[in-house]
Amino acid sequence: MVNLVKILRQVEKAVLKASKILLKDDYAIMQKDSAINLVTQADIDVQNALVIELKKILPQAGFIGEENHLDDSDKEYCWVIDPIDGTFNFIKGIAHIGISVGLIKDKQPILGVVYNPFAKDLYTAAQGHGAYRNGKQIHVSNAPFEKSIMCTAMSLYNKDLAKTCSDVIYDVYMQANDVRRFGTSAMELCYLAAGLIELYFEIRVFPWDYAGGYAILKEAGGLLYSLHGKELAFDGPVPLIGANSKENFDKLSAIVDKYIKEIPYKE
Repeated sequence: MVNLVKILRQVEKAVLKASKILLKDDYAIMQKDSAINLVTQADIDVQNALVIELKKILPQAGFIGEENHLDDSDKEYCWVIDPIDGTFNFIKGIAHIGISVGLIKDKQPILGVVYNPFAKDLYTAAQGHGAYRNGKQIHVSNAPFEKSIMCTAMSLYNKDLAKTCSDVIYDVYMQANDVRRFGTSAMELCYLAAGLIELYFEIRVFPWDYAGGYAILKEAGGLLYSLHGKELAFDGPVPLIGANSKENFDKLSAIVDKYIKEIPYKE
């Protein structure tokens, strides 16, 4: 049995150490599969630095990572890494990003660390030990649906899904308080955990985007599932629905179900 609190402290140190890479001004920008899907040398360097440190912390664990096609999802323990969630924000100089590290055991999130090095916001959680922001315990808000704020996005890399997203967003907007779009799923899930927002919906999210935030949200009392309340499997992109309470989750999920009957993509 691993000591999750001890591991969490070690992961915090590894993330803070790796974050210093992002404070450099000079980095290369490369294109992935399209002109709008970009990666920087900083993404790659941060992920490599994290892999080195995390291997020391839990040698038996595998890795799932956004860069360099890391995929050991068949392992009992698996680190899930997004070195810069919000890469385009980073490139444009918008200081709204998150370094995200999640640890899953048998497909269940048991530890999460998400850090914005520019805001110096550190969100952490270990299963059974609560969720924290900069050392202070956090919990989801108790706001009802009509007073809720939802974080969302428009499926940047699959723009043919934008109309579906906008239908969901409009429906929620007319019944809730307002919507926000910050461009980093990891941080948005942490905002949900900290009670800053109450709802979350995005049509296509990868495991590295949500693993760290999921662990934190779960410990803060929130809910996160895929379409039709399906458990998250960490094996590919999925629609993601989150809320601060079961009542709000059920209402948001019912709205999403009106417009999305099944996952509209294979990968």
